Amino acid sequence: MKELRFVDVGEGITEGHFQKWLVKDGDAVKEDQTIAQIETDKAVVNIPAPASGTIKLAARENSEIKVGDLIATIITPGDTKQPSPSPPMQPQPNAAEAPLPPSKLTAPATPRDAAMRAKPGTSLSDMMLQATPPVINLDKLQSAAGDEKPLPSPSPAPKPQQKEIIATPYVRKMAYDNNIDISKIIGTGPGGRVLENDLKSAMMKGSMQRKPVPKFSEVLEEQHGHDIERVPLSQTRKAIARNMELSWSIPRAVHMDKINATKLWDITTREKGNAAKMGVKLTFLPFIIKAVVQALKQSPTVNASYDHDRQELIVKKYYNIGLAAEAKDGLKVIVIKDADKKGIIDLAKDIQQLHDKILGGTIAIDEMRDSTFTITNIGSLGGGYFSVPMINYPEAAILGVHLIRDEPVVQDGKIVVGKVLPISLSFDHRIFDGAEAAKFANAVKTYIEDPDFLEML
Repeated sequence: MKELRFVDVGEGITEGHFQKWLVKDGDAVKEDQTIAQIETDKAVVNIPAPASGTIKLAARENSEIKVGDLIATIITPGDTKQPSPSPPMQPQPNAAEAPLPPSKLTAPATPRDAAMRAKPGTSLSDMMLQATPPVINLDKLQSAAGDEKPLPSPSPAPKPQQKEIIATPYVRKMAYDNNIDISKIIGTGPGGRVLENDLKSAMMKGSMQRKPVPKFSEVLEEQHGHDIERVPLSQTRKAIARNMELSWSIPRAVHMDKINATKLWDITTREKGNAAKMGVKLTFLPFIIKAVVQALKQSPTVNASYDHDRQELIVKKYYNIGLAAEAKDGLKVIVIKDADKKGIIDLAKDIQQLHDKILGGTIAIDEMRDSTFTITNIGSLGGGYFSVPMINYPEAAILGVHLIRDEPVVQDGKIVVGKVLPISLSFDHRIFDGAEAAKFANAVKTYIEDPDFLEML
């Protein structure tokens, strides 16, 4: 008998969303046959059978699953030990659709009670399921309440006179930052002024803590309970939220510029037909990737990461270019591995294949990891002029490329209409300064504006 459990698929993934079964309980399966799909932070993972035999399903569709949880058990030929019966494979109902409990008084069975009654080997989740919450007979309570005579309303107590607080703005802010109720502190300064030393003494005693401020969600539910809806985040959105918090911790600055992309436009337009004959869709991106790689070689710190613990830079001597891509469930980053070793047509093929996988939900985790520098093609969505792209942690920088527009440019001393590409470079100011950012951006600009470089590619 083989147990199939959800294993760590890498990059710190600890949980997933069990999407669906591709087999039924009791089916005969073959080794390495895909039997289920689980959505993780990065992608939808196909789960293969570890052995041939009869499968007993354990995980439920449309439920959260953690690393180590049992997915299924496979009874192989010759097995005599039978697994315990599987729970029903039904999706969990929404809270609004769940049936109401019967109106009768029952004694509560807490998780501790369930643990005391459980047989050896019972899992913690099973013990929790055996714990029954108390159910109150509202009819009896209301009846009993009706027999009681109403008590006379107490007269309102006089409001206590509010104490005047004398303290400097600095001390007030210090109290606020440390969650101290400054009104309860006896000041030792002139006229009862609360001094910094008074505040520090209160902090050491730890007895002046303010009541916690209600969470905004609690306030919303109290004020607008019937007019709000809670929508669970998908695994992808959870990952985006975590990555954005990491990105926001980076002290960033932004360098912006414009590039005369007339030659880039002309060459791409000219070569589109030849690429189409090879079954390749040619865009501006492969040329921009090649220009970025050349600029990274001239500015190695832009292709680096910051090691906070060791106070060191990790400079990468390989060039894996990430491309931000819009998927059905949110933003994802596909990665062109070894971009410096590929030509324009090969880069275009990689972009097209990875983009198709993103849209089809078949992208592999390995195809979205280990980028060294990221490009976000904002121009493909239209609109926008400049932006402040979020750095793809733990990289040093990200380049935003925008919509190419017709604008006046100076050519041979004359003003003509040209194709202008705005760019925005967000960078980690701990790793390099604005001068290096300008140097990198100027290199990208030079390569894109250089017809000899573009023709050579």
